[in-house]
Amino acid sequence: MNSGFLGRLPSLIGRIGIDPADSTDVALQKRLVVSMSLAIVPAAIVWSAIYFRAGAWLAGLIPGSYAILGPANTILFAFTRRLGFYRFSQLLIFLLLPWLLMMSLGGFKNSSAVIIWAALCPLGAIVLEDLRRTFYWLLGFIALLIVSAIVQPYLSPVALPDPFVTWFFALNIGAVILIGFGVLYYFVGQRNFFQERAEMLLLNILPKEISEALKAEHRTIANHHDAATILFADVVNFTPMAATMTPLQLVSLLNEVFQCFDDLVEKHGLEKIKTIGDCYMVAAGIPKARSDHATVIVQLALDMQAAVAARPFCGENLRFRIGINSGPVVAGVIGRKKFIYDLWGDAVNMASRMESHGAGGAIQITPATYALVKDDFVCESRGTVRVKGAGELEVWHVIGRRPVSAAPPFAAAAAS
Repeated sequence: MNSGFLGRLPSLIGRIGIDPADSTDVALQKRLVVSMSLAIVPAAIVWSAIYFRAGAWLAGLIPGSYAILGPANTILFAFTRRLGFYRFSQLLIFLLLPWLLMMSLGGFKNSSAVIIWAALCPLGAIVLEDLRRTFYWLLGFIALLIVSAIVQPYLSPVALPDPFVTWFFALNIGAVILIGFGVLYYFVGQRNFFQERAEMLLLNILPKEISEALKAEHRTIANHHDAATILFADVVNFTPMAATMTPLQLVSLLNEVFQCFDDLVEKHGLEKIKTIGDCYMVAAGIPKARSDHATVIVQLALDMQAAVAARPFCGENLRFRIGINSGPVVAGVIGRKKFIYDLWGDAVNMASRMESHGAGGAIQITPATYALVKDDFVCESRGTVRVKGAGELEVWHVIGRRPVSAAPPFAAAAAS
């Protein structure tokens, strides 16, 4: 039972003063100041007992007072949740009590440099306070050192055995380093954890190369790519189907199917650009160029088609119109807030029109994409369609992957 309580103790301490509305940074600061404050209590009790045993009653009362003040202040904080007051009062206690203890013992040497405990104040302020306020605590610590040096000749040392003084030098230095290391270790570990989460979220929004560029420098990112292939996929008859569903059912449906598509995009090493309503957009050849951009996108389209045909999503049997086009694009990041990585150019517009002019369940491609994939996939000409901005345009439907042993018609004719 005791071991169970001790196992839960760190978690219980970590929840003291925490408000559900606290940001990640505020919650971390609260955990650190509580942990630091309570970690000193055992040392304060031990130091107090030893000083009392040595006959230094005033010196024993000072750390003994912290054994009462620290927990009492923490209990008050648990009810008020006022981080500002709790943080300030604890840092002030960290600063003043070691100095008072040193004064009571007669100076630096006779107190075994116990003022080193006051260094926890500026060190703790680094992880607990705004950086600008940290300097005030540092200046306070330096001021106490200067005052101590000035009044040192006028202090009356308490009679303590030399071995006692020597051992307390080791205890003071070791305990302060241990507590300081523990606090910094926890802080760095939590900071790294949250940085990794932020990095993961950023990589879910932007390609890695773009993310690195944005972190390195604040500039407009816009790159021209000579050869890329873009895919748009849209649910057939989505509007009437959505009218029969609740908002939660609709979002669950799109989430399930788009997660399936996300897995396929990751499998092929492609770049998901965005979703707009029920429309899913993917590109190959950006931000890194690749010679097989058209081939891999068409293969993705076939895999998406097969995944949708293999099972229902949230009880619905879906069909998608898929449009694909290849050509030059401009890729970049726009906006200062909630920015996205997006594509622009005629090639993008044409891919979108291939989807909107396509038939349900079909993968429709332009002449530009057909020229790149005709050796690898069986394609069927669908004649011409009138496309805004391009007039009459011949289009093809992708039927499937061409068997490895099979040769395209024009290649067979040339061989004969």
